[in-house]
Parts: sequence; structure tokens; C-alpha cells
Amino acid sequence: MAEAEPQEEDCENSIKKMEKWNRDLEKLLEEMEKITVRAAWMTYNIVTIHTNPDLANSMKHLQDAFLRCKEQLGKKWQEVLKE
Repeated sequence: MAEAEPQEEDCENSIKKMEKWNRDLEKLLEEMEKITVRAAWMTYNIVTIHTNPDLANSMKHLQDAFLRCKEQLGKKWQEVLKE
């Protein structure tokens, strides 16, 4: 009987280790998937911009407008909070 308990503990420890490894592996695979998707979008964007240089200028213009708008909203929000 005394020998059965350590084997059960070893088995439980092994199961816990495997479950942890499975969770870790799943997290790593999710991160790899995210990186793969980002790389695919970057490649798509590079090809698109290389094919149509005007698109890069338009995107820069939109980004600048967005940042200006975001800054103005932040200022207005601060004014509202002060009131």
C-alpha cells in the first residue's frame, strides 16, 4: 500500500505538468498565430503601397488627421472635466 501512494502522486504530478505544458503550448500557439496574421497584413500593406505609392501619402494624411483629432478631443475632454 505504501508503494501505491508515491506512484499515484507521481501520476498526479505528471498529469499536472502535462496540463501546464498544454496551457503553455496553447498560449504560444496563439501568440504565433497573432504574429503570423500581423506579418501577413504587413506584407499585404507593403505590396499595396509598393504597387500604389499614392496610397502611402493618403494613409499618412489620414494618420495625421486622426492624431490632430485625437489631440483636440483630449483637450476638449480636459476642459469638460475642469467644469
